[in-house]
Amino acid sequence: MTSRITARTGVCCVFGDPVKHSFSPKLHNKAFTKAGLDYAYVAFTANEQTIGDCLTAVRTLGIRGCSLTMPNKIACLPHFDHIDPTAQMIGACNTVVNDGGVLSGYNTDGYGMLKAFEDMGVTVKGNKMVLLGLGGAGSAVAITAAMDYELGELVVFNRAGGKSWGHAAETVALINEKSSCKARLCDLNDLDLLKEEMATAQMLANTTNVGMAELEGQSVVPDASYFPAGMAVQDAIYSPAETKLLSLAKEAGCQCANGLSMLFYQGAKQFELWTGQPMPLEVSDLEME
Repeated sequence: MTSRITARTGVCCVFGDPVKHSFSPKLHNKAFTKAGLDYAYVAFTANEQTIGDCLTAVRTLGIRGCSLTMPNKIACLPHFDHIDPTAQMIGACNTVVNDGGVLSGYNTDGYGMLKAFEDMGVTVKGNKMVLLGLGGAGSAVAITAAMDYELGELVVFNRAGGKSWGHAAETVALINEKSSCKARLCDLNDLDLLKEEMATAQMLANTTNVGMAELEGQSVVPDASYFPAGMAVQDAIYSPAETKLLSLAKEAGCQCANGLSMLFYQGAKQFELWTGQPMPLEVSDLEME
């Protein structure tokens, strides 16, 4: 991005409600500047009632690309001309690309976590992941891992009878139907089974909210003995920077990453989709903000 906005400056944006806390403007404006691209990235408040009008404006005004955050990732779906097959299977989009008025929807959330695993030196293809929680973020991780990364085995732990159990069961069934990944759904209350499955997994991902806000200081995994040494562990939470789960994993000798890596890489993929260029920043550039 040039030092001064001109009549030629392209625009990208994020739609969300609330949206003032978003990291995306800092990340993408810094990336545009480093890449020498004449773009500006701004934030707009939009929700389920207004997202349709907002996406019409994207077409009309020629906005190149958008990020979609809560509560718009599902509400946006009827307003696209094309939806990426993996995003269609996830049932949510977090990214819009505008090609001359043709809007395409993508989901880069799962890519964010899987790219972070690769950054830790882990091969996703053919290996085993234990996934804690299968809400919105968990679904994106699970389906992207199975469809785009050829994950070998996925063991999902949700609380039986919880509000997301039915959705989790449907997602696991869909993964088994549409991919070569062997997926299973287990009860998170069965801690003996959790320990048994973790013992043979190369990766563990937490996409529950246990560890943040009023649940800070708590962990779905009870103690360090559950973690095999060398396991790659990610927590989708980035505040606090080190959750109780990550603290236990480090104690056991695991590789660890918090949600900042996932946040960065999902944004990096968006940058590539909008510009056709690789993200010029590193995770540490976001950490310094």
